[in-house]
Amino acid sequence: MTKVLQGVRVIEQGTFITGPAAAMLLGDLGADVIKVEQPGSGDPFRAFKNGLYSAHFQAYNRNKRSIALNPKDPADLAVFDGLIAEADVYIQNFRPGAAERLGAGAERLQRINPRLVYCSISGFGATGPAAQRPSYDTVAQAASGYLNLLVNPDSPRVVGPAIADAMTGFYAAYGILGALFERGRTGVGRKVEVSMLEAMCHFNLDAFTHFYASGEVMGPFSRPSVSQSYVMKCRDGRWLALHMSSPEKFWQGLAVAIELPGLLDDPRFASRDGRIEHQDALIRILGERFAMRDRAAWCRELEARDVPHAPMYDTSEALEDPQARHLQLLVSATHPTMGEFKTVRSPVSFDERRALDVMPPPTLDEHGTAIREGLRCAEPGTPQVAPATESS
Repeated sequence: MTKVLQGVRVIEQGTFITGPAAAMLLGDLGADVIKVEQPGSGDPFRAFKNGLYSAHFQAYNRNKRSIALNPKDPADLAVFDGLIAEADVYIQNFRPGAAERLGAGAERLQRINPRLVYCSISGFGATGPAAQRPSYDTVAQAASGYLNLLVNPDSPRVVGPAIADAMTGFYAAYGILGALFERGRTGVGRKVEVSMLEAMCHFNLDAFTHFYASGEVMGPFSRPSVSQSYVMKCRDGRWLALHMSSPEKFWQGLAVAIELPGLLDDPRFASRDGRIEHQDALIRILGERFAMRDRAAWCRELEARDVPHAPMYDTSEALEDPQARHLQLLVSATHPTMGEFKTVRSPVSFDERRALDVMPPPTLDEHGTAIREGLRCAEPGTPQVAPATESS
């Protein structure tokens, strides 16, 4: 793995997804990430299934070391402060005000280490009427207007992965990298703040731009209609996706592939605007054709005609696709006690070198002894209440 962040030490005191995801992204780039956890229980995501090593926990905690610290113990507090003194980045996703009450506020930690880049992740922001409300993925999706673009009004239920949690982690890592770059010039750290609401509103930028530019409130079918995106069920019960936005040659290729060369002669479908206006009729016609062959046969035909498409894979299929295998997206490592760990590598390559090496997620306090022994300052400091575990 090309470690572009080699030499950068990150102290992460996150729970669930947002904080751990931010730290994992930095770890993927080569940073030394130390996850500080509560003794006995650790990150609550550990215990969803499989003891303290759940699949949920594994997803966002690779490339890290773990130490368990009790903040009420003076010796553990000294270890925590020693870690902060040597760190480049600290990440937490407590509710606003909790870090200060727990002795892990930016002011205190940056007194210990003025070069520290301190990242605070919250649900609704540090101040304001909603600042103290609990926020989780679905809450942030709804508050940002994003969930409205996913829910089918004919079957109103939440769908999809925890995208607000994951995207907030991405934005946090983005802000941290910017602060680290600036620190290279100034020598002084920053307090980086990001909330799930802010992250998802920015991620939902397209919908807001459409509203303020044209007065259009987008719904779950707005973008698929305009981009001419479709999912088609094939004879074998498998699905494939089409994205036919442009250029016109894609439609011409599709018409030939489905053996309806006169499709575009129909006035309803002769133009982009016409296809958008008469989308329901077009979907019925396409659906009838795609039901006539198995998915693999359609994929061969569409590829031969240069039509933008892909099989609509499930999780068991996607990484087995020849292109995914060529890109070596699936990587693995063996944990000394927990066995084989499989995951998706970082998508970023440097100088044509893929990030194929991965360190399995740590067991609770797996590296506690080594981390304590490696501290330059291990003498107890002034006893204070250090961070405990509070989620946003």
